[in-house]
Amino acid sequence: MDEIQSPSDEAAESDLNLGDLNLGPTNLTSLDSGLQDSDLEGDTLREECGVFGIFGHPDAAAITALGLHALQHRGQEAAGIVSFDRGRFHSERRLGLVGDTFSRREVIDRLPGTSAVGHVRYSTTGETILRNVQPLFAELNAGGFAVGHNGNLTNGLTLRRELVRNGAMMQSTTDTEVILHLVAQSKRNRFIDRFIEALRAIEGAYSLVSLTNKKLIGARDPLGIRPLVLGELDGCPILASETCALDIIGAKYVRDVEPGEVIVFDEQGAQSHKPFPPKPPRPCIFEYIYFSRPDSIVGGRSVYEVRKAFGAQLARESHVEVDVVVPVPDSGVPAAVGYSQHSGVPFELGIIRNHYVGRTFIQPTQSVRELGVRMKHNANRAAIEGKRIILIDDSLVRGTTSKKIVRMMRDAGAREVHFRLASPPIIHPDYYGIDLPDRGGLLAATHNLEEMRDIIGADSLAFLSIDGMYRAMGEPGRDPLNPKFADHCFTGVYPTHLTDHTQHEPQPRQLSLLAEAS
Repeated sequence: MDEIQSPSDEAAESDLNLGDLNLGPTNLTSLDSGLQDSDLEGDTLREECGVFGIFGHPDAAAITALGLHALQHRGQEAAGIVSFDRGRFHSERRLGLVGDTFSRREVIDRLPGTSAVGHVRYSTTGETILRNVQPLFAELNAGGFAVGHNGNLTNGLTLRRELVRNGAMMQSTTDTEVILHLVAQSKRNRFIDRFIEALRAIEGAYSLVSLTNKKLIGARDPLGIRPLVLGELDGCPILASETCALDIIGAKYVRDVEPGEVIVFDEQGAQSHKPFPPKPPRPCIFEYIYFSRPDSIVGGRSVYEVRKAFGAQLARESHVEVDVVVPVPDSGVPAAVGYSQHSGVPFELGIIRNHYVGRTFIQPTQSVRELGVRMKHNANRAAIEGKRIILIDDSLVRGTTSKKIVRMMRDAGAREVHFRLASPPIIHPDYYGIDLPDRGGLLAATHNLEEMRDIIGADSLAFLSIDGMYRAMGEPGRDPLNPKFADHCFTGVYPTHLTDHTQHEPQPRQLSLLAEAS
Protein backbone atom coordinates (compact mmCIF):
# COMPACT_ATOMS: atom_id res chain seq x y z
CA MET A 1 0.00 0.00 0.00
CA ASP A 2 1.09 3.57 -0.57
CA GLU A 3 2.39 5.55 2.36
CA ILE A 4 1.91 9.26 2.91
CA GLN A 5 4.96 11.11 4.11
CA SER A 6 4.11 13.97 6.45
CA PRO A 7 6.35 16.96 7.08
CA SER A 8 8.49 16.87 10.17
CA ASP A 9 7.11 18.27 13.43
CA GLU A 10 9.89 20.83 13.44
CA ALA A 11 8.87 22.10 10.01
CA ALA A 12 5.20 22.03 10.87
CA GLU A 13 5.68 24.15 13.99
CA SER A 14 8.17 26.65 12.59
CA ASP A 15 7.23 30.28 11.96
CA LEU A 16 6.97 31.39 8.37
CA ASN A 17 9.98 33.41 7.29
CA LEU A 18 9.71 35.68 4.30
CA GLY A 19 13.46 35.98 3.99
CA ASP A 20 13.57 32.90 1.75
CA LEU A 21 10.89 34.05 -0.68
CA ASN A 22 11.49 35.10 -4.24
CA LEU A 23 8.27 34.54 -6.14
CA GLY A 24 7.37 38.18 -6.59
CA PRO A 25 4.31 40.10 -5.37
CA THR A 26 1.06 38.28 -4.85
CA ASN A 27 -2.12 39.41 -6.53
CA LEU A 28 -4.20 40.31 -3.49
CA THR A 29 -7.42 42.14 -4.15
CA SER A 30 -8.77 42.33 -0.61
CA LEU A 31 -6.85 45.45 0.22
CA ASP A 32 -6.74 48.37 2.61
CA SER A 33 -7.80 51.80 1.37
CA GLY A 34 -5.76 54.15 3.51
CA LEU A 35 -7.27 52.02 6.26
CA GLN A 36 -6.07 49.32 8.56
CA ASP A 37 -6.64 45.72 7.49
CA SER A 38 -9.35 45.32 10.11
CA ASP A 39 -11.45 47.95 8.33
CA LEU A 40 -11.85 45.56 5.40
CA GLU A 41 -12.86 42.51 7.40
CA GLY A 42 -16.26 41.39 6.21
CA ASP A 43 -16.57 44.21 3.67
CA THR A 44 -15.18 42.54 0.60
CA LEU A 45 -15.87 39.45 -1.44
CA ARG A 46 -13.58 36.74 -0.20
CA GLU A 47 -11.97 34.43 -2.71
CA GLU A 48 -12.92 30.80 -2.95
CA CYS A 49 -10.10 28.32 -3.62
CA GLY A 50 -7.82 27.35 -6.46
CA VAL A 51 -6.81 23.87 -7.68
CA PHE A 52 -3.98 22.59 -9.85
CA GLY A 53 -2.83 19.15 -11.00
CA ILE A 54 -0.22 17.70 -13.35
CA PHE A 55 0.46 14.13 -14.49
CA GLY A 56 3.67 12.55 -15.75
CA HIS A 57 6.15 15.46 -15.48
CA PRO A 58 9.56 15.10 -13.76
CA ASP A 59 9.18 18.55 -12.13
CA ALA A 60 5.60 18.01 -11.01
CA ALA A 61 5.85 19.62 -7.56
CA ALA A 62 7.79 22.68 -8.72
CA ILE A 63 5.35 23.27 -11.58
CA THR A 64 2.42 22.85 -9.21
CA ALA A 65 3.93 25.43 -6.86
CA LEU A 66 4.21 27.92 -9.71
CA GLY A 67 0.66 27.18 -10.81
CA LEU A 68 -0.60 27.76 -7.27
CA HIS A 69 1.29 31.03 -7.12
CA ALA A 70 -0.66 32.21 -10.18
CA LEU A 71 -3.87 31.18 -8.39
CA GLN A 72 -2.92 32.89 -5.12
CA HIS A 73 -5.69 35.47 -5.56
CA ARG A 74 -8.26 32.70 -5.07
CA GLY A 75 -7.15 31.98 -1.50
CA GLN A 76 -4.45 33.36 0.77
CA GLU A 77 -5.02 31.46 4.00
CA ALA A 78 -3.31 28.16 3.21
CA ALA A 79 -1.64 26.13 0.48
CA GLY A 80 -0.80 22.47 -0.03
CA ILE A 81 0.71 20.00 -2.49
CA VAL A 82 0.54 16.20 -2.61
CA SER A 83 2.90 14.38 -4.98
CA PHE A 84 3.37 10.72 -5.96
CA ASP A 85 6.67 9.09 -6.91
CA ARG A 86 5.31 5.70 -8.08
CA GLY A 87 5.86 4.26 -4.63
CA ARG A 88 4.79 6.79 -1.99
CA PHE A 89 2.67 9.86 -1.63
CA HIS A 90 4.28 12.98 -0.16
CA SER A 91 2.39 15.89 1.39
CA GLU A 92 3.24 19.46 2.35
CA ARG A 93 0.37 21.56 3.68
CA ARG A 94 0.89 24.94 5.32
CA LEU A 95 -0.99 27.96 6.54
CA GLY A 96 -0.06 31.15 4.73
CA LEU A 97 0.79 32.09 1.17
CA VAL A 98 2.26 29.78 -1.46
CA GLY A 99 5.57 31.63 -1.30
CA ASP A 100 5.79 31.24 2.46
CA THR A 101 6.60 27.55 1.96
CA PHE A 102 6.82 26.42 -1.64
CA SER A 103 9.48 28.84 -2.86
CA ARG A 104 12.09 26.93 -0.85
CA ARG A 105 14.08 24.24 -2.62
CA GLU A 106 14.15 21.94 0.40
CA VAL A 107 10.34 21.87 0.43
CA ILE A 108 10.10 20.99 -3.26
CA ASP A 109 12.74 18.30 -2.71
CA ARG A 110 10.40 16.73 -0.13
CA LEU A 111 7.78 16.34 -2.88
CA PRO A 112 9.36 13.94 -5.39
CA GLY A 113 7.41 12.31 -8.18
CA THR A 114 6.03 12.90 -11.62
CA SER A 115 2.46 13.69 -10.59
CA ALA A 116 1.09 16.22 -8.13
CA VAL A 117 -2.05 18.09 -7.10
CA GLY A 118 -2.17 21.40 -5.27
CA HIS A 119 -4.63 23.73 -3.61
CA VAL A 120 -4.82 27.30 -2.32
CA ARG A 121 -7.49 27.87 0.26
CA TYR A 122 -9.84 30.44 1.59
CA SER A 123 -11.96 28.82 4.29
CA THR A 124 -15.58 29.07 3.20
CA THR A 125 -16.34 25.98 5.31
CA GLY A 126 -14.29 24.89 8.28
CA GLU A 127 -11.77 26.84 10.28
CA THR A 128 -8.39 27.93 9.00
CA ILE A 129 -6.39 25.22 10.75
CA LEU A 130 -3.79 22.85 9.41
CA ARG A 131 -6.04 19.79 9.36
CA ASN A 132 -8.38 21.60 6.94
CA VAL A 133 -5.63 22.52 4.49
CA GLN A 134 -5.98 20.71 1.18
CA PRO A 135 -5.35 18.53 -0.72
CA LEU A 136 -6.84 16.09 1.75
CA PHE A 137 -5.41 12.57 1.68
CA ALA A 138 -6.82 9.18 2.65
CA GLU A 139 -5.58 5.62 2.39
CA LEU A 140 -8.27 3.52 0.72
CA ASN A 141 -8.30 -0.21 0.01
CA ALA A 142 -7.17 0.55 -3.54
CA GLY A 143 -4.34 2.85 -2.42
CA GLY A 144 -3.82 6.50 -1.67
CA PHE A 145 -6.28 9.20 -2.73
CA ALA A 146 -5.69 12.96 -2.56
CA VAL A 147 -8.32 15.56 -3.43
CA GLY A 148 -8.46 19.35 -3.74
CA HIS A 149 -11.80 21.13 -4.02
CA ASN A 150 -12.87 24.56 -5.25
CA GLY A 151 -16.46 25.31 -4.36
CA ASN A 152 -18.94 24.42 -1.66
CA LEU A 153 -21.33 21.51 -1.18
CA THR A 154 -24.88 22.54 -0.36
CA ASN A 155 -25.61 19.15 1.19
CA GLY A 156 -22.19 18.67 2.77
CA LEU A 157 -23.36 19.00 6.38
CA THR A 158 -26.30 16.67 5.79
CA LEU A 159 -24.03 14.03 4.25
CA ARG A 160 -21.47 14.53 6.99
CA ARG A 161 -24.06 13.93 9.68
CA GLU A 162 -25.18 10.71 7.96
CA LEU A 163 -21.59 9.50 7.54
CA VAL A 164 -20.80 10.14 11.21
CA ARG A 165 -23.96 8.33 12.29
CA ASN A 166 -22.79 5.36 10.22
CA GLY A 167 -19.42 5.26 11.94
CA ALA A 168 -17.20 7.59 9.89
CA MET A 169 -14.47 9.38 11.83
CA MET A 170 -13.95 12.89 10.47
CA GLN A 171 -10.51 14.42 10.81
CA SER A 172 -11.29 17.88 9.42
CA THR A 173 -14.17 20.33 9.46
CA THR A 174 -14.24 20.98 5.72
CA ASP A 175 -16.96 19.65 3.43
CA THR A 176 -14.31 18.20 1.10
CA GLU A 177 -13.72 15.32 3.51
CA VAL A 178 -17.23 14.10 2.75
CA ILE A 179 -16.03 13.25 -0.76
CA LEU A 180 -13.21 11.09 0.64
CA HIS A 181 -15.64 9.10 2.77
CA LEU A 182 -18.16 8.66 -0.02
CA VAL A 183 -15.45 7.25 -2.29
CA ALA A 184 -14.16 5.01 0.51
CA GLN A 185 -17.61 3.58 1.23
CA SER A 186 -18.53 2.83 -2.39
CA LYS A 187 -18.77 -0.86 -3.22
CA ARG A 188 -17.97 -0.43 -6.92
CA ASN A 189 -15.00 -2.37 -8.30
CA ARG A 190 -13.26 0.30 -10.37
CA PHE A 191 -11.95 3.41 -8.68
CA ILE A 192 -13.43 5.77 -11.26
CA ASP A 193 -16.86 4.22 -10.67
CA ARG A 194 -16.46 4.82 -6.93
CA PHE A 195 -15.48 8.41 -7.62
CA ILE A 196 -18.48 9.00 -9.88
CA GLU A 197 -20.81 7.37 -7.37
CA ALA A 198 -19.55 9.86 -4.77
CA LEU A 199 -20.20 12.74 -7.15
CA ARG A 200 -23.76 11.58 -7.67
CA ALA A 201 -24.39 12.00 -3.94
CA ILE A 202 -23.17 15.58 -3.62
CA GLU A 203 -24.91 18.84 -4.48
CA GLY A 204 -23.60 22.32 -5.01
CA ALA A 205 -20.51 23.72 -6.70
CA TYR A 206 -17.25 21.90 -7.20
CA SER A 207 -14.20 21.67 -9.34
CA LEU A 208 -12.02 18.80 -8.14
CA VAL A 209 -8.50 17.63 -8.83
CA SER A 210 -7.67 14.19 -7.47
CA LEU A 211 -4.59 11.99 -7.47
CA THR A 212 -4.30 8.24 -7.01
CA ASN A 213 -1.29 5.99 -7.44
CA LYS A 214 -2.27 5.58 -11.10
CA LYS A 215 -4.44 8.50 -12.14
CA LEU A 216 -5.00 12.24 -12.18
CA ILE A 217 -8.72 13.01 -12.14
CA GLY A 218 -10.56 16.27 -12.72
CA ALA A 219 -14.27 16.85 -12.22
CA ARG A 220 -16.64 19.78 -12.60
CA ASP A 221 -20.15 20.12 -11.21
CA PRO A 222 -23.02 19.52 -13.67
CA LEU A 223 -23.81 23.24 -13.98
CA GLY A 224 -20.20 24.31 -14.32
CA ILE A 225 -20.56 26.79 -11.47
CA ARG A 226 -16.86 26.61 -10.65
CA PRO A 227 -14.26 26.80 -13.46
CA LEU A 228 -11.70 24.16 -14.46
CA VAL A 229 -9.44 24.17 -17.51
CA LEU A 230 -7.25 21.59 -19.22
CA GLY A 231 -3.74 22.43 -20.38
CA GLU A 232 -0.64 20.68 -21.64
CA LEU A 233 3.06 21.11 -20.90
CA ASP A 234 5.73 18.96 -22.56
CA GLY A 235 3.02 16.48 -23.51
CA CYS A 236 1.79 16.22 -19.89
CA PRO A 237 -1.81 17.08 -18.96
CA ILE A 238 -2.55 19.86 -16.50
CA LEU A 239 -5.75 20.78 -14.69
CA ALA A 240 -6.16 24.27 -13.20
CA SER A 241 -8.82 26.65 -11.96
CA GLU A 242 -7.80 29.39 -14.40
CA THR A 243 -5.79 29.86 -17.57
CA CYS A 244 -3.42 32.27 -15.81
CA ALA A 245 -1.95 29.22 -14.05
CA LEU A 246 -1.14 27.75 -17.47
CA ASP A 247 0.43 31.00 -18.64
CA ILE A 248 2.86 31.23 -15.74
CA ILE A 249 4.43 27.85 -16.57
CA GLY A 250 4.30 28.24 -20.35
CA ALA A 251 1.65 25.57 -20.81
CA LYS A 252 -0.76 25.39 -23.71
CA TYR A 253 -4.45 25.87 -23.07
CA VAL A 254 -6.38 22.91 -24.53
CA ARG A 255 -10.01 23.47 -23.49
CA ASP A 256 -12.35 23.98 -20.58
CA VAL A 257 -13.39 20.88 -18.68
CA GLU A 258 -17.08 20.68 -19.52
CA PRO A 259 -19.81 21.03 -16.90
CA GLY A 260 -20.53 17.60 -15.45
CA GLU A 261 -17.41 16.07 -17.01
CA VAL A 262 -15.04 13.71 -15.21
CA ILE A 263 -11.69 13.51 -16.99
CA VAL A 264 -9.10 10.87 -16.15
CA PHE A 265 -5.41 10.74 -17.08
CA ASP A 266 -3.23 7.68 -16.68
CA GLU A 267 -0.40 5.99 -18.56
CA GLN A 268 -2.85 4.87 -21.26
CA GLY A 269 -3.91 8.43 -22.02
CA ALA A 270 -7.08 10.41 -21.29
CA GLN A 271 -10.65 9.23 -20.80
CA SER A 272 -13.67 11.51 -20.51
CA HIS A 273 -16.78 10.47 -18.58
CA LYS A 274 -20.09 12.33 -18.57
CA PRO A 275 -22.15 10.63 -15.89
CA PHE A 276 -24.80 13.33 -15.46
CA PRO A 277 -27.75 14.25 -17.65
CA PRO A 278 -26.86 17.39 -19.62
CA LYS A 279 -28.13 20.68 -18.22
CA PRO A 280 -27.81 24.28 -19.43
CA PRO A 281 -24.55 25.56 -17.87
CA ARG A 282 -24.76 28.14 -15.09
CA PRO A 283 -21.18 29.39 -14.46
CA CYS A 284 -20.75 31.77 -11.53
CA ILE A 285 -21.01 35.38 -12.66
CA PHE A 286 -18.63 36.44 -9.89
CA GLU A 287 -15.78 34.78 -11.74
CA TYR A 288 -16.11 37.66 -14.19
CA ILE A 289 -16.96 40.36 -11.66
CA TYR A 290 -14.28 39.62 -9.09
CA PHE A 291 -12.71 36.20 -8.57
CA SER A 292 -10.75 35.38 -11.71
CA ARG A 293 -7.56 37.22 -12.55
CA PRO A 294 -8.07 39.82 -15.30
CA ASP A 295 -5.58 38.00 -17.56
CA SER A 296 -7.56 34.75 -17.43
CA ILE A 297 -9.94 33.43 -20.07
CA VAL A 298 -13.07 32.01 -18.44
CA GLY A 299 -15.68 30.23 -20.53
CA GLY A 300 -14.11 31.60 -23.69
CA ARG A 301 -14.33 35.20 -22.49
CA SER A 302 -11.44 37.48 -21.53
CA VAL A 303 -12.09 38.50 -17.93
CA TYR A 304 -10.38 41.84 -18.55
CA GLU A 305 -12.55 42.64 -21.56
CA VAL A 306 -15.71 41.61 -19.71
CA ARG A 307 -14.87 43.92 -16.82
CA LYS A 308 -14.22 46.77 -19.25
CA ALA A 309 -17.61 46.02 -20.79
CA PHE A 310 -19.21 46.22 -17.33
CA GLY A 311 -17.71 49.68 -16.93
CA ALA A 312 -18.86 50.83 -20.35
CA GLN A 313 -22.39 49.62 -19.58
CA LEU A 314 -22.27 51.52 -16.28
CA ALA A 315 -21.45 54.68 -18.22
CA ARG A 316 -24.45 54.07 -20.49
CA GLU A 317 -26.78 53.57 -17.56
CA SER A 318 -25.74 56.06 -14.89
CA HIS A 319 -23.27 58.67 -16.11
CA VAL A 320 -23.07 62.08 -14.44
CA GLU A 321 -20.93 65.08 -15.33
CA VAL A 322 -17.54 64.65 -13.68
CA ASP A 323 -13.95 65.62 -14.32
CA VAL A 324 -12.15 62.31 -13.74
CA VAL A 325 -12.85 58.58 -13.42
CA VAL A 326 -11.03 57.01 -10.46
CA PRO A 327 -10.81 53.24 -9.88
CA VAL A 328 -10.74 51.65 -6.46
CA PRO A 329 -7.53 49.57 -6.81
CA ASP A 330 -7.22 46.92 -7.93
CA SER A 331 -10.65 45.42 -8.34
CA GLY A 332 -12.19 48.46 -9.99
CA VAL A 333 -9.46 49.20 -12.54
CA PRO A 334 -10.73 47.37 -15.68
CA ALA A 335 -14.29 48.64 -15.19
CA ALA A 336 -12.99 52.17 -14.71
CA VAL A 337 -11.02 51.87 -17.96
CA GLY A 338 -14.20 50.81 -19.75
CA TYR A 339 -16.20 53.61 -18.13
CA SER A 340 -13.60 56.20 -19.13
CA GLN A 341 -13.34 54.97 -22.71
CA HIS A 342 -17.09 55.00 -23.22
CA SER A 343 -17.80 58.30 -21.47
CA GLY A 344 -14.73 60.17 -22.67
CA VAL A 345 -13.96 61.30 -19.10
CA PRO A 346 -10.22 61.05 -18.29
CA PHE A 347 -9.04 58.06 -16.27
CA GLU A 348 -6.88 59.00 -13.28
CA LEU A 349 -5.21 57.00 -10.53
CA GLY A 350 -6.75 58.99 -7.71
CA ILE A 351 -5.95 56.21 -5.25
CA ILE A 352 -2.47 54.71 -5.12
CA ARG A 353 -2.08 51.20 -3.82
CA ASN A 354 0.96 50.08 -1.89
CA HIS A 355 1.66 46.65 -3.37
CA TYR A 356 3.82 45.52 -0.48
CA VAL A 357 1.94 42.77 1.29
CA GLY A 358 2.09 43.50 4.99
CA ARG A 359 3.49 40.38 6.62
CA THR A 360 6.25 40.70 9.17
CA PHE A 361 8.90 38.00 9.29
CA ILE A 362 7.98 36.93 12.85
CA GLN A 363 4.69 37.68 14.57
CA PRO A 364 4.93 36.27 18.10
CA THR A 365 2.22 38.37 19.76
CA GLN A 366 -0.89 40.26 18.81
CA SER A 367 0.69 43.56 19.83
CA VAL A 368 3.62 42.99 17.48
CA ARG A 369 1.28 41.95 14.66
CA GLU A 370 -0.63 45.19 15.10
CA LEU A 371 2.64 47.09 14.72
CA GLY A 372 3.55 45.24 11.51
CA VAL A 373 3.41 46.68 8.01
CA ARG A 374 -0.20 47.14 6.91
CA MET A 375 -1.59 47.24 3.41
CA LYS A 376 -2.48 50.79 2.41
CA HIS A 377 -4.29 52.82 -0.19
CA ASN A 378 -3.39 56.50 -0.35
CA ALA A 379 -5.25 59.36 -1.96
CA ASN A 380 -3.42 60.93 -4.90
CA ARG A 381 -4.28 64.54 -4.10
CA ALA A 382 -2.78 65.90 -7.30
CA ALA A 383 -5.27 63.92 -9.40
CA ILE A 384 -8.46 64.70 -7.45
CA GLU A 385 -8.16 67.99 -5.57
CA GLY A 386 -10.84 70.43 -6.62
CA LYS A 387 -12.36 67.95 -9.09
CA ARG A 388 -15.64 66.14 -9.48
CA ILE A 389 -14.75 62.44 -9.41
CA ILE A 390 -16.54 59.20 -10.07
CA LEU A 391 -15.27 56.21 -8.10
CA ILE A 392 -15.58 52.79 -9.77
CA ASP A 393 -15.49 49.55 -7.81
CA ASP A 394 -16.52 46.00 -8.64
CA SER A 395 -19.09 45.38 -5.90
CA LEU A 396 -20.43 46.48 -2.53
CA VAL A 397 -20.91 44.20 0.46
CA ARG A 398 -21.30 45.94 3.83
CA GLY A 399 -20.36 49.41 2.63
CA THR A 400 -17.94 50.27 5.45
CA THR A 401 -14.90 50.34 3.19
CA SER A 402 -16.71 52.36 0.53
CA LYS A 403 -17.66 54.91 3.19
CA LYS A 404 -14.04 55.31 4.25
CA ILE A 405 -12.83 55.65 0.67
CA VAL A 406 -15.38 58.37 -0.05
CA ARG A 407 -14.27 60.20 3.08
CA MET A 408 -10.62 59.84 2.02
CA MET A 409 -11.43 61.42 -1.35
CA ARG A 410 -13.19 64.36 0.27
CA ASP A 411 -10.32 64.84 2.73
CA ALA A 412 -7.97 64.98 -0.27
CA GLY A 413 -9.96 67.84 -1.79
CA ALA A 414 -12.44 66.20 -4.17
CA ARG A 415 -15.30 68.63 -4.90
CA GLU A 416 -17.86 65.91 -5.66
CA VAL A 417 -17.63 62.15 -5.12
CA HIS A 418 -19.94 59.88 -7.10
CA PHE A 419 -19.82 56.12 -6.57
CA ARG A 420 -20.52 53.47 -9.21
CA LEU A 421 -20.52 49.69 -8.80
CA ALA A 422 -19.78 47.43 -11.79
CA SER A 423 -22.27 44.79 -10.61
CA PRO A 424 -25.88 44.77 -9.38
CA PRO A 425 -26.74 45.11 -5.66
CA ILE A 426 -25.86 41.99 -3.65
CA ILE A 427 -29.04 41.16 -1.75
CA HIS A 428 -28.79 37.40 -1.15
CA PRO A 429 -26.14 35.19 0.49
CA ASP A 430 -24.07 32.65 -1.41
CA TYR A 431 -23.77 28.92 -0.65
CA TYR A 432 -21.30 27.88 -3.36
CA GLY A 433 -17.96 29.07 -2.02
CA ILE A 434 -18.19 32.87 -1.74
CA ASP A 435 -17.84 34.06 1.83
CA LEU A 436 -20.62 36.64 1.96
CA PRO A 437 -22.47 37.73 5.11
CA ASP A 438 -25.97 36.53 5.76
CA ARG A 439 -28.69 38.71 4.28
CA GLY A 440 -28.77 40.97 7.32
CA GLY A 441 -25.13 41.88 6.79
CA LEU A 442 -25.54 42.93 3.16
CA LEU A 443 -26.05 46.67 2.85
CA ALA A 444 -28.16 46.44 -0.31
CA ALA A 445 -30.45 43.84 1.29
CA THR A 446 -31.36 46.10 4.20
CA HIS A 447 -31.32 49.61 2.69
CA ASN A 448 -32.70 51.33 -0.39
CA LEU A 449 -30.48 53.21 -2.83
CA GLU A 450 -30.86 56.61 -1.17
CA GLU A 451 -30.16 55.16 2.26
CA MET A 452 -27.02 53.47 0.93
CA ARG A 453 -25.88 56.70 -0.72
CA ASP A 454 -26.34 58.55 2.57
CA ILE A 455 -24.44 55.89 4.55
CA ILE A 456 -21.53 55.88 2.11
CA GLY A 457 -21.51 59.67 1.94
CA ALA A 458 -21.41 59.93 -1.85
CA ASP A 459 -23.07 62.63 -3.93
CA SER A 460 -24.68 59.89 -6.02
CA LEU A 461 -24.67 56.09 -6.06
CA ALA A 462 -25.59 53.64 -8.81
CA PHE A 463 -25.18 49.95 -9.58
CA LEU A 464 -24.97 48.10 -12.87
CA SER A 465 -28.40 46.69 -13.72
CA ILE A 466 -28.91 42.95 -13.99
CA ASP A 467 -29.91 43.20 -17.64
CA GLY A 468 -26.95 45.51 -18.24
CA MET A 469 -24.64 42.94 -16.72
CA TYR A 470 -25.98 40.32 -19.13
CA ARG A 471 -25.66 42.70 -22.07
CA ALA A 472 -22.03 43.32 -21.18
CA MET A 473 -21.58 39.54 -21.33
CA GLY A 474 -22.92 39.52 -24.90
CA GLU A 475 -26.45 38.40 -24.01
CA PRO A 476 -29.64 40.34 -24.91
CA GLY A 477 -30.52 40.50 -21.22
CA ARG A 478 -31.40 38.10 -18.44
CA ASP A 479 -33.90 35.44 -19.48
CA PRO A 480 -35.72 34.54 -16.23
CA LEU A 481 -36.71 31.18 -17.71
CA ASN A 482 -33.16 30.30 -18.71
CA PRO A 483 -30.54 32.45 -16.97
CA LYS A 484 -27.09 31.86 -18.43
CA PHE A 485 -25.17 32.40 -15.19
CA ALA A 486 -25.37 31.64 -11.49
CA ASP A 487 -26.56 35.11 -10.43
CA HIS A 488 -28.35 34.16 -7.20
CA CYS A 489 -26.62 36.86 -5.10
CA PHE A 490 -28.50 39.44 -7.16
CA THR A 491 -31.71 37.58 -7.93
CA GLY A 492 -32.23 35.00 -5.17
CA VAL A 493 -32.62 32.29 -7.82
CA TYR A 494 -30.29 29.49 -6.69
CA PRO A 495 -29.25 26.99 -9.37
CA THR A 496 -29.14 23.88 -7.12
CA HIS A 497 -30.90 22.42 -4.11
CA LEU A 498 -29.89 23.98 -0.79
CA THR A 499 -30.36 20.86 1.30
CA ASP A 500 -28.35 22.00 4.32
CA HIS A 501 -30.34 25.22 4.53
CA THR A 502 -33.79 23.65 4.24
CA GLN A 503 -33.34 20.95 6.88
CA HIS A 504 -35.43 21.29 10.03
CA GLU A 505 -32.66 19.64 12.03
CA PRO A 506 -30.14 22.28 13.18
CA GLN A 507 -27.03 22.27 11.02
CA PRO A 508 -23.98 23.69 12.79
CA ARG A 509 -21.34 25.39 10.68
CA GLN A 510 -18.87 22.74 11.83
CA LEU A 511 -19.28 19.59 13.87
CA SER A 512 -15.80 19.16 15.32
CA LEU A 513 -15.13 20.58 18.78
CA LEU A 514 -11.38 19.92 18.80
CA ALA A 515 -9.15 22.96 18.93
CA GLU A 516 -5.54 22.37 18.02
CA ALA A 517 -2.36 24.31 17.53
CA SER A 518 -1.35 24.65 13.90
